[in-house]
Amino acid sequence: MVSEISDYSGVNLLPQNGSAYYFKNFFSKDESDFLFNIILAKTNWKHEHIKIFSKDILQPRLTAFHGELEMTYSYSGITMIPLPMSDELLFIKQKIETITNTKYNVVLSNLYRNGNDSMGWHADNEKKLGKNPSIASVSFGESRVLKFKHIYNKLIKTEIELQHGSLLIMRDETQHFWQHSISKSKKITQSRINLTFRKIM
Repeated sequence: MVSEISDYSGVNLLPQNGSAYYFKNFFSKDESDFLFNIILAKTNWKHEHIKIFSKDILQPRLTAFHGELEMTYSYSGITMIPLPMSDELLFIKQKIETITNTKYNVVLSNLYRNGNDSMGWHADNEKKLGKNPSIASVSFGESRVLKFKHIYNKLIKTEIELQHGSLLIMRDETQHFWQHSISKSKKITQSRINLTFRKIM
C-alpha cells in the first residue's frame, strides 16, 4: 500500500486556504550529511540574472535545474533547460513520491551560500505547474526561516525553521493564497541547499 501524507506526522502550517506540511527529520542525519556534501560538489551551480520590476539583477543565490530534458521552466525573465537528474536526486525524488502520490519531473535547486543569500516574496504559480501544484521542498545544511504571508489578508502570517534533512510539501490552493520568502540574516555563515521538486504539465 502506498503511504500518504496523512500517514506521517507532518504538521500543516497554514491556518486556511492551502496546505503546507512540514516533516522535521524526513532524512536521517547520516543521509542528510552525505546528500548535502555530494550535491554541493556535483552540481553545476549558476548565478543567473533575473528581472525584478523591469530591473536586471543577479539572483541572490545560486541555482541549478534538473529533470526530463523537454521540460523547460521559466520565471522572472529566465528560461532554464534541465540537465539529467543524478542518482542522488532520483533517490530523494522517489522517497518523496512515496508519501505525496505525485510524480515529479523536475527539480529546481537553490544554494544559499550564507545569510547574504535570500529569496524574495513570491508564489509558485506559473501556468506550467498546473492549477493546484504540489511542490516538495527538501533542505540540507544550515537552517533557514521560511516565512508565509496571506496574499489577501496581510495580517495572517506564519513561519517555520527549515532544518537539515527536513521536507516541506506545499499543495492544494497554497500558491493562490500565500506567498513565501527567506530573508537575509547576518547570523547565518554556513550554506544551505534547497531542492524543490515540481511537476511541469
